[in-house]
Amino acid sequence: MPPTFSGDLDPIDEAILRELAVDARASYADLGAVVSLSAPAVKRRVDRLRERGVVRGFTVLLDPAALGWATEAFIELFCHGSTSPATMRSAVERYPEVVAASTVTGDVDVVVQVRARDMRHLEQVVERLAAEPFVARTRSTIVLSALVRRPDVPPPA
Repeated sequence: MPPTFSGDLDPIDEAILRELAVDARASYADLGAVVSLSAPAVKRRVDRLRERGVVRGFTVLLDPAALGWATEAFIELFCHGSTSPATMRSAVERYPEVVAASTVTGDVDVVVQVRARDMRHLEQVVERLAAEPFVARTRSTIVLSALVRRPDVPPPA
């Protein structure tokens, strides 16, 4: 079962968030038509969601392949000793190819999602990551096809 919202969000706020996750440029009138509210009422709700930090911003969704970044991989970093998350973050955030990075449980320390132009570019990124002073070794998994990509807003329960 997909995660549900927690906190003080009602079903209308949830519906507004789902719509904004699909199209952040939707007008308040368009959102209102979906949730059966006037545009000013939707604006007030969105303003409250922004004030509470539920909505941090509005953005555009790009197609990486259309921009020439057709190769995607997950690179696992195995670190020497006890490397702090701050050290790991400082290193991986310097790479423009890094889409996301997370510390994880298990024998691996960090999982890094990267996008590259092609296999040669990916190989260069892996080599650079492996050369970081705290990295003992890496293990890479290349994405063949993305099966599910969801916005951060979960579907209705």
